[in-house]
Amino acid sequence: MRTRLFIYGTLKRGHERAGLLSGQQFLGDAQAGPFYRMYRVDQYPGLVYDVAGVAVQGELWEVDAECLAELDRVEAVDDGLYQRQLIELAAPWQGEAVEAYFYQQPVDGLVDCGTCWEV
Repeated sequence: MRTRLFIYGTLKRGHERAGLLSGQQFLGDAQAGPFYRMYRVDQYPGLVYDVAGVAVQGELWEVDAECLAELDRVEAVDDGLYQRQLIELAAPWQGEAVEAYFYQQPVDGLVDCGTCWEV
């Protein structure tokens, strides 16, 4: 089974955790619909749903079950730090079943990163 993931932070090509996607399929650059915000949590971003949000820039990947399990571990899904949920993307990916890692902690006081995660 393969899962499509919208990657927006440290997993993007050229960033420190990109190696975790080695052997997986890069589908292309992608942009989320304007319903999200990205905050600087520490040395990584946290994506949250926001009806008054922005169109976050990222990448679309297709990953296998083994990679997905490793990403869930790295993103601390079982600890409640992130949760994988469906995300709405803009064209040409609009309407595709794509998931992203959403930050599950409060964002009060965190800095808004805008539309693109840069180190």
